[in-house]
Order: sequence, then structure tokens, then C-alpha cells
Amino acid sequence: MSSHLSYAEALIVGALQGVTELFPVSSLGHSVLLPAIIGGRWAADLNVSTPESPYLAFIVGLHVATAAALLVFFWRDWVRIVSGFVTSVRYRRIQTPAERLAWLIVLATIPVGLSGLALEHVFRTTLGKPVPAAVFLILNGLVLYGGEMIRRRTPALASVNSADSAGQRESGSLGNAVDDRLAQLSLPHGVLVGCAQILALLPGISRSGVTMVAGMARGLSHEEAARFSFLLATPIILAAGLLKIPDLFGPLGNGIHGQVLLGSLASFVSAYFAVRFLTRYFETRTLTPFAIYCVLAGTASLLWLTIG
Repeated sequence: MSSHLSYAEALIVGALQGVTELFPVSSLGHSVLLPAIIGGRWAADLNVSTPESPYLAFIVGLHVATAAALLVFFWRDWVRIVSGFVTSVRYRRIQTPAERLAWLIVLATIPVGLSGLALEHVFRTTLGKPVPAAVFLILNGLVLYGGEMIRRRTPALASVNSADSAGQRESGSLGNAVDDRLAQLSLPHGVLVGCAQILALLPGISRSGVTMVAGMARGLSHEEAARFSFLLATPIILAAGLLKIPDLFGPLGNGIHGQVLLGSLASFVSAYFAVRFLTRYFETRTLTPFAIYCVLAGTASLLWLTIG
């Protein structure tokens, strides 16, 4: 691995990770499919299903960088959320929107955290192969499209008057308003949305995509569901990365520290611009283009891998 992971490969994979982790198209699915489609040394060396894969150690570094980009972009939200958690514990209450949102995130993160510890290795080694990833990518597209169908039939939560949105954006308060609407979710519904992330353990199923669909099914708008998805993803991506970060300083990281640094930088930059784009995109647009992409890309990959 150390002799074959070039800086060019690290740069490409890092930039791809930052985008696909946040776009509803599955970063793990792309991490599995891209090397297999390119073939050659990529297919041999960049294999997440191999036990103790150095490529997995590299991906860990990219995940930490992606989570860091989310923290930087949503830093105001996280100041409110952490403050809400502290005041909730201090005064033993759950009253304010910030306190409710803090507990929504905490409780919604627990199921996927436990599931990841129990199932991640099994799912990655048994299903982290190109053909299953292509099939799950197709299913991901169908889930996204199904989410759009469900959203049309689901009553929406009360939302901010659109006439006030421009002024709120200028004053920096629109994000707070969205967070306050997210806090209207009941704790059971918030946990249910968080549980949807468990499906993202399957390569080809998007964490942000299934979380958005679950949120939209509970009455969130596209903008609200996307924001909640990104907030939920931050602690779990960061925790998963930090849990495995020692791998980068052990045998699996030998000879690739420079590549990890470059790839992580690329992942940070691409993730930051991806979340910046998506938060604006979902103010007025839908998951349908991503659904079409997943079905087409998954089908094309499946044909390439099984027929070509």
C-alpha cells in the first residue's frame, strides 16, 4: 500500500470523499466502486473489504477531515447546541429549542454508534465489494426517489415565513430559525431519523440521503432535513474517525502519512464547499437528481463489473 498510494491518488480519493460523504450518493459506495472500475493497482491496493486494510486507515483520516469541515461550517450551531446541552444538564430541564436540539442529536446518535461498533467490520468485509456496492447504490437512488414521493404526502412542520428569509439570512439568524424548527421534532421521531443512519453501514447507501428521507417523512422540508442530516453526521463521523485514528500511527499508516495529510486537506476543502452548496441547493430543490444519478451510476457500474 505505502509504495502504491501515490499523492495523485490521495488527492483524487480525498476530494471525492469530501463530496460524496455529504452529497446523498454514498462515499463508501464510491470508495469501493472507483478502484474496482479503474482496475489495476487501484483495485488491488484500495480495497476496504480487506482485513486490516491500509486503505481503510487512509479513509479514516479523510473522515476526520470531513467532520472538521462540518464543524467549521456549522460552528455557530454547535455553540448553541453544546450550550443547550450544558444548561439542560445543569438545570435538569429540556425547555429551550437549543436544549431540545442537543438531546435530539445525542439520543439520535446512540443507535448508529452502537450499531457501527457491532456491525461495521462484518458489513465492510462481507458487503464492501464492488458488486454489492453497485446494487446498494441503485437501491439508494430508489430510496431517494421514494422519499420525494412520501414528502409530497406528509404534512410539513411550521416553517419560517419565506418573506422573512432574506432578512434573516442577512442577519445570520436564518440558521437559528431552522434549528428551532428542528427542535419541534419529538424525541422519538428524532431518534427514528437518527436510526436511519444505520443503513449507511451498507456500501452504496448514503448516510445523508437516508437521513434526509427519514426527516422528510416526519414533516421536515428539504432544507431542514439536510441541515439535521449534517448535524447528526458530524459527531458520528468524527467519533468513528477518532476511534480508528491510532491506525494511522501504527503499521497500517507506515509510509502513507504524507498521502493521508494531502488527502485529508482535499477532503476538508471539498466537504466545506459541498455543504455550503447543499445547504443552499435544498432551499428550493429536491433529491430527484441525486436519485437519478445513483440509479444510473449503480446500473452502469453493475454492468461494467459483471459483463465487461
